[in-house]
Amino acid sequence: MSEYRDVQTAVRVEKLRIWFAWLCGNFILLIIAAATQNIHIVSVITQLLLVAGFLALTVALFRMTGALNRQAEAKRREVLGDD
Repeated sequence: MSEYRDVQTAVRVEKLRIWFAWLCGNFILLIIAAATQNIHIVSVITQLLLVAGFLALTVALFRMTGALNRQAEAKRREVLGDD
């Protein structure tokens, strides 16, 4: 059972890292957008890149979280013998 607890702890830590990276990435995108808001054409391009970056980071976040959940579920089944 401690093996399953170790997996759950590792999954929780990885999820926190993923969410933190998502937050930092979006924060950096917002800083860049705010820095270029007074340059008209660059601001428009930056805003488009901001939206694309946000979508890419969000898709990656949910795909990685889903993969971790599947991995944890497989390990739970293995440990508890629910095959």
